[in-house]
Amino acid sequence: MEFVHVPVLLNEVLEGLSIRPDGIYVDGTVGGAGHSRCIASRLNEDGLLIGLDRDPDAAAIAAERLADYPAKVVQRNYSQMREVLNELGIGCADGILLDLGVSSHQLDVPERGFSYHADAPLDMRMSREGLSAYDIVNVWDAGQLTKILRDYGEEKFAARIAANLVEARKIAPIETTGALADIIRDSIPQKYRREKNPCKKSFQAIRIAVNDEFGHLKLGLQAAFDCLKPGGRLAVITFHSLEDRIVKQQFTQWCTGCVCPPDFPQCVCGNKPKGRLVTKKPVTASETELAANPRSRSAKLRLLERS
Repeated sequence: MEFVHVPVLLNEVLEGLSIRPDGIYVDGTVGGAGHSRCIASRLNEDGLLIGLDRDPDAAAIAAERLADYPAKVVQRNYSQMREVLNELGIGCADGILLDLGVSSHQLDVPERGFSYHADAPLDMRMSREGLSAYDIVNVWDAGQLTKILRDYGEEKFAARIAANLVEARKIAPIETTGALADIIRDSIPQKYRREKNPCKKSFQAIRIAVNDEFGHLKLGLQAAFDCLKPGGRLAVITFHSLEDRIVKQQFTQWCTGCVCPPDFPQCVCGNKPKGRLVTKKPVTASETELAANPRSRSAKLRLLERS
């Protein structure tokens, strides 16, 4: 299957990064190079686009698609951005993009095990290495399963689903996405199944746990900020409320000045803002983009400029 990547909020990202032809830019989640090709096409021979991705499929395809541009692709997690730039002899970047979440390619290729729409081996590993969804579903105890389903999926029936997973695996291992989906559906009362696909929240939660997405996001945000030049911009696209909350809180922290109690006559903390919000509210997809790409519906773009 072709690695399809329709870049979400493309024009808004390009405008928000305020690209300079001779600048250095990092796409921390290069995917199919949709955003990266457009950024790199605006650079001259003095500019450079560095694409990172933990997914070996994405890194290989991106390298092919960026071969004719001033660009370099490295298979690495964006939380390791500082190390990558050090290895390349680069100090700081003029702009950094993080397009979070699972890619269309990962969802659309059944054998990657991300989707509940097709029956495939349980996997969900973006890097194709380490802990898999099979390991979590078949090894973690009911308490651990309940916690991730509740915390990462906001699933109200987390305890019931976890208990049924534990019971099911006593009979036989849960080996496929189809088997997992059936157990989840059977765990949710009939009236709630009509609202949305009952598997969506649980699959999201397990995927986040498999890839430690929130852990890498917190590390990656700090790494990205540390890699920005003064005046450089960080653009982050999120696709669900949990990761957007992490980004919003971190941006707020960087943009906050004095934190002294309001009754202090003068500032004693000496804290000054480290950045400023380029847009006070997140940017969302236009009606035109929504019609062309329904997956952009939940996308939110937040932009920060380093002081």
